[in-house]
Amino acid sequence: MRIVANSVGLDYHDASVQVCVLSPTGELLGNARCRNDRSSIVSYAEGFGAVGAAAMESCTGAADLAEELVSQAGWSVSLGHPGYVRRMKQNPDKTDYGDARMLADLVRVGYLPRVWLAPQEVRELRRLVRYRQQLADERRNVKLRIRALLRDHRVPPGPRSPWSRAWRAWLKDLSLGSQSDWVMARHLRRLESLTLEVREAEARLAEVTAEDVVVSRLLTLPGIGLVTACALRAEIGRFDRFRSGKQLARFCGLTPRNASSGQRQADAGLIRAGNPQLRAVLIEAAQRLMRWDPRWSALGRRLRGRGKPYNVAAAAVGNRWVRWMYQEMRTIEQAA
Repeated sequence: MRIVANSVGLDYHDASVQVCVLSPTGELLGNARCRNDRSSIVSYAEGFGAVGAAAMESCTGAADLAEELVSQAGWSVSLGHPGYVRRMKQNPDKTDYGDARMLADLVRVGYLPRVWLAPQEVRELRRLVRYRQQLADERRNVKLRIRALLRDHRVPPGPRSPWSRAWRAWLKDLSLGSQSDWVMARHLRRLESLTLEVREAEARLAEVTAEDVVVSRLLTLPGIGLVTACALRAEIGRFDRFRSGKQLARFCGLTPRNASSGQRQADAGLIRAGNPQLRAVLIEAAQRLMRWDPRWSALGRRLRGRGKPYNVAAAAVGNRWVRWMYQEMRTIEQAA
């Protein structure tokens, strides 16, 4: 006898989860707030019968709960794209009750806009990569504050290359005024501390990816260093989850946005979807490839020769490189 299972929508919050259970015909069986733990959610939902599919929006903490429900409760859980789910909602009001019911209904009829549930090791690498980026961003901000302090005192450029050891020693010997000297000393101390922390994070990245075949292959490519390779591995995860290199390039935010209408055919810059940090990493990698790799520098020169601005040429090189890389990495993952 065939057992028909229910559909479950989960509206995730830090302390609680709104759980909505729908029958296969869409009948509301229950919609209640449960504690944010697997046993409470499973006990409530399975009280109405077997669970066939569940859905929740992708947000902080949702992936860990989804993995628990998959591995320990045997559920089939899908993560929904928050932006697309919000656009599909016709009601301007927002309640946990309504959000959970909509998720349950979308997964019931197969219309949920799904996103990839990354495995635990990829999520852990992603946290480490983003932590290193946060440190680098904070270090950049400290440098900007030091520059601003020098401009405020109309100090001309130093005798050495900026941010070198000799240049920082020159900064320490500057006399800007009692309060400015106090501020500068703390900026320099914070800069040294952040530089050390960035190095420690990069050493940790090298350690945890030492046996990763994808990262090892990426490191053999011209213009690709440890930080770029780890960022690609963490943010993309598995390359073979994409159907084509073109789809991967769009995920990375390197595809031109179509702005055509009638007989007018035009592009309107890069699409706004995708991970902005991943796009920035790839644009920087494309700029290095245009300088160091003969194949991609030739493409960049051709584009520049046709009147394309440098930033447009770099984005185009990044797009082509990602599509080429997709074939390389997919082969490696399938062989591993």
